[in-house]
Amino acid sequence: MPTAQDVMTTDVVMIEGDATVLAAMQKMRDEDVRCLVVNRRDASDAYGMITQRDICYKVLAKGEDPAKHNVHEIMSKPLVVVNKDLDVKYVARLMANMGLSRAPVIFEGGVQGIVSLSDVIDAHLNG
Repeated sequence: MPTAQDVMTTDVVMIEGDATVLAAMQKMRDEDVRCLVVNRRDASDAYGMITQRDICYKVLAKGEDPAKHNVHEIMSKPLVVVNKDLDVKYVARLMANMGLSRAPVIFEGGVQGIVSLSDVIDAHLNG
């Protein structure tokens, strides 16, 4: 069975926590992604994540101006991350147990990829 590293998407799009939600929306559109990983402020900090769902539910549905909110206000942090060597069946179990749609894969000192539900399904269909 493949591992998280075998199936992860390696094009990880990052953003700073002090960026506006509007900037995050524009970056998601420009990069054609559904989430952005939020950079750590320093080596002792945790990574965060902002998703389309966060933006819609926490800003737009409330009638708030995304230009007046920063990413760090609505992001999820700390994140559940997966080990690069974790078998995909355990990645699927972790995602199911935690209610996740995606999880970053961190090694070599940083985020190297993201495993999504689609990646897990594709691994099952192709494996």
